[in-house]
Amino acid sequence: MTDHVQETDQKNEPTALSRTVSGRLLYVFILGDVLGAGVYALVGVMAGEVGGAVWLPLLVALGLALLTAGSYAELVTKYPQAGGAAVFAERAFKTPAISFLVGYSMLAAGVTSAAGLAIAFAGDYFTTFVSMPTNVAAVGFLILVALLNMRGIKESLRANVAMTAVELSGLLLIVVLGAIVLGRGDGDLSRTVQFTEGTTPALAVLGAALLAFYSFVGFETSANLAEEVVDVRRTYPRALFASLVTAGVVYVLVGVAAVAVVDPETLAGSTGPLLEVVNAADIVPERVFAVVALIAVANGALLTMIMASRLTYGMASQGLLPPVLAKVLPGRKTPWVAIVVTTLVAIALVFTGELQVLAETVVLLLLIVFISTNVAVLVLRKDTVEQDHFRVATVVPVLGVISCIVLLTQQTAGTWLRAGILLAVGAALFLVTRRASRRPAEQQVAGA
Repeated sequence: MTDHVQETDQKNEPTALSRTVSGRLLYVFILGDVLGAGVYALVGVMAGEVGGAVWLPLLVALGLALLTAGSYAELVTKYPQAGGAAVFAERAFKTPAISFLVGYSMLAAGVTSAAGLAIAFAGDYFTTFVSMPTNVAAVGFLILVALLNMRGIKESLRANVAMTAVELSGLLLIVVLGAIVLGRGDGDLSRTVQFTEGTTPALAVLGAALLAFYSFVGFETSANLAEEVVDVRRTYPRALFASLVTAGVVYVLVGVAAVAVVDPETLAGSTGPLLEVVNAADIVPERVFAVVALIAVANGALLTMIMASRLTYGMASQGLLPPVLAKVLPGRKTPWVAIVVTTLVAIALVFTGELQVLAETVVLLLLIVFISTNVAVLVLRKDTVEQDHFRVATVVPVLGVISCIVLLTQQTAGTWLRAGILLAVGAALFLVTRRASRRPAEQQVAGA
């Protein structure tokens, strides 16, 4: 099948959303969602886990992310519908409870991540300019993100293009500063192959890879834009893999530069580890980089909330959430009710924990989603579609499941408890929704 025929078929597929996202916009969307607060805020935590070899868990996390990304590439191009993992689970397992659990886990991870990013935005970088209570600043920030999201997907992604350029420039700046410091003889490149004393390197790398994985998981949000991407079957795999590899290369270079310039102990003790690199280089003003970091965090929050609102819309369209959540603004064609609800939930989560705690919870929830998606690829191999689509080697989703299980073993009891509470709330919501949907049918039977 030619690309021209694929594009025609794709454009003819019905959708209530506006199909305006090009391949370049999608690439920037995914790259902007992957790059961001993860590396800006958690490099220090990883240094505390593994020592100077920060680049190694980042590389391991990239490999693990690419496994599951292969499964997403196949399923998104096979079933290009908003809803992502929830749609895949519904098709594969044909059990509403499983489909809801997967979709809700994704949704809970999204709003939890947005809450964490809002806290990060309102922290040290923000207070460099304005003194304000963290929770107040975080709530105001989430409201501004919601307003931009409400304007439309194209406007949001245009803002994402600018913010991604800034945050990518900030990370490249760290790499350049690292090279300058090494060039003048002030750094120590040998630290990049050193591990924390008293630790087993393999276990340390695996533990740090769990945190590093948070820096890559943004790619799954793109599955919820399937109905808004032009020629999704040809465009999506290219944009997905290109953005992940780009992010991985940048992350590894940043990890090497950070440790070469600043010792791991100092990085581990800082809430703004990359700012330590800027200060050590003494070339770029601290406030300039603080602005870059704020933009990076803001971009991550915007893209996460775009995902959460589209996922909510998709689940409501599938009858897994109340139909009101599928309402779309006539002019803007944005799911406004879903945007309002997900924003309110994120605001509530702001008051429940710090960034690192919320990040660990996000990873656990997403690992559940990724296991479901990798298994769904194998189950749905027997289901054929008319259009050509991307197909991944069978070993990839198998390795994807194994990698997710390995990462789950690294989670703490406290993280399991927090995620368990969120899932329990989801189970209650599912039961209430199902009961409400059955009531009209029962009344109709009784009336007959």
